[in-house]
Amino acid sequence: MRSTSIAAIPKTRLKNVRVLMRLWRYLYRFKWRLLLAVFISFASNALALLGPMISGLAIDAVARGAGNVDMTLVLAYCALMIVFYVVSSALSYLLSIFMVGITQKVVVALRRDLFNRLIRLPVSYFDNAQTGDILSRISYDIDTIANTLSSDAVQIFTGVFTVIGSFVLMLTISPALVLIFAVTIPVSVFATRYLVKKVKPLFRARSGKLGTLNGYAEEKISGHKTIKAYNAESSIIGGFDALNSDAADAYCKADYYGTVTGPTMNLVNNISIALVSMFGVLLYLIGGPIGITLGNLSSFTLYSRKFAGPINEFGNILSELQSAAAAAERVMRIIDEAPEPPDAEEAAALSGVQGFVTARDVNFSYVEGRPILRNVEFDAPPGKTVAIVGPTGGGKTTVINLLMRFYDPDSGEIRIDGTEIREAARASVRAAYSMVLQDTWLFCGTVYENIAYSRDTVTRGEVEEAARAARIDGYVESLPDGYDSVLDEGGMNISKGQKQLISIARAMLSDAGMLILDEATSNVDTRTEMEIQRAMLRLMRGKTCFVIAHRLSTIVNADIILVIKDGEIIERGNHAELISRDSYYKQMYSSQFE
Repeated sequence: MRSTSIAAIPKTRLKNVRVLMRLWRYLYRFKWRLLLAVFISFASNALALLGPMISGLAIDAVARGAGNVDMTLVLAYCALMIVFYVVSSALSYLLSIFMVGITQKVVVALRRDLFNRLIRLPVSYFDNAQTGDILSRISYDIDTIANTLSSDAVQIFTGVFTVIGSFVLMLTISPALVLIFAVTIPVSVFATRYLVKKVKPLFRARSGKLGTLNGYAEEKISGHKTIKAYNAESSIIGGFDALNSDAADAYCKADYYGTVTGPTMNLVNNISIALVSMFGVLLYLIGGPIGITLGNLSSFTLYSRKFAGPINEFGNILSELQSAAAAAERVMRIIDEAPEPPDAEEAAALSGVQGFVTARDVNFSYVEGRPILRNVEFDAPPGKTVAIVGPTGGGKTTVINLLMRFYDPDSGEIRIDGTEIREAARASVRAAYSMVLQDTWLFCGTVYENIAYSRDTVTRGEVEEAARAARIDGYVESLPDGYDSVLDEGGMNISKGQKQLISIARAMLSDAGMLILDEATSNVDTRTEMEIQRAMLRLMRGKTCFVIAHRLSTIVNADIILVIKDGEIIERGNHAELISRDSYYKQMYSSQFE
């Protein structure tokens, strides 16, 4: 019976409850601060609720008629009201400060968990996600949650106490008048439920549209040079305008229904106050057991406004709550993403790596049913250089992804010194390689920090030696602060070739026994490339190296050349062996020098 009732609950409502419970767990980490905030809220509202009662007493004292008014008592009531309201306001201000502090701690924890999960997600997640959308969740969505917790949470806190307190005090004044709310409250509840059902999907769509817009903007800004080179500004602006219009429409729809909520609640509550005034006057005129005094009528009217006020405020903040719920759902969706699978229980860290890499019958596909690699096999003896060449899309980079365990094979095995890499700790497999990619990554920091990034402990002399080996030392020393010169984020204040040379220096400094070079010299001139090749031959001696290259002149000295086409190794051998026969490699090599 119970399971049937649970199954009958709409999935969206269960999802909303789960999201709110997740946010509550973040708040619960600061339960003592939260408890103090609740106490302050209770004290502030208790004092504010005493005001209408004292106001009624003052009115009844005046209503005794001329000559019977005790002005000392009336002034005492007025002074007491002022004291209560001043203290209540001070406590309300203190509550706001407390909630801002709690909110920021929650936001720090939430953003930390989100970023930590992003760092631990597999490469496959980022292959299929827009950077702009991810950044939108880290910034906009969490800021939306923060604004709701800091402002709306305070209103909810105070509103709950005000509604309960006002209702109890109205019951003590006139139970008959309270019956009016038996009509107006259900109307408010049904209207709220209807609007919530309408608004939540709209705010979810709004956040999604904004993420798409941010992703588009980030993508196009990063490629602005290419856009200008192809005179594609008009089409890019057109694409942005379309997405911008979609986002604006999503905002308009969400805000339209969100804006309707407040006036709707306000109308219902104003009607309830009008009914209270009308029937209250009748009870005052009737008198008797159910009659009320003029002071009681005044107090009841003030309490009815206090009772209706939070309900009206809740209607006004409902759209913000829905926006926060949609934002929290997007944030939680990333936090709930599965991280990289844990290492096998018996997995041990690789140590003393010699660099003997073998692959046997490796098959892999990014999408099921669309194989990228088929029956790949090779041996890479220690200290040898293995070049991987072939047409674009043949599977060269995929081999590197498997070697680094960014992905695992669908079938087959890859071994390092006889250990199947899935039986080794993933971190130790990656630590066994140093890597230089075609798309270099530098961070905002000094040149020294960027080169030393590959090692925990390093001396200044070692960094300078690596820079000399990479032929970047002359440029670095020409900078105003030398190795202490600060690079912009992404190294935007230096050329692509210089960025690549710094990345190569970083790889040369690594203690790893194996090296991966993916088009590592594609952004340098021919003379610098030759110097780097000579330096690498010296510094890579004794290391197993995997080199992906399109310029075949850079790999003629490789010990083993693997030619990959359509996911299969179709040829293997050294340069002399492959060039001596009518091979696909010979065709590729000849086409580059004709």
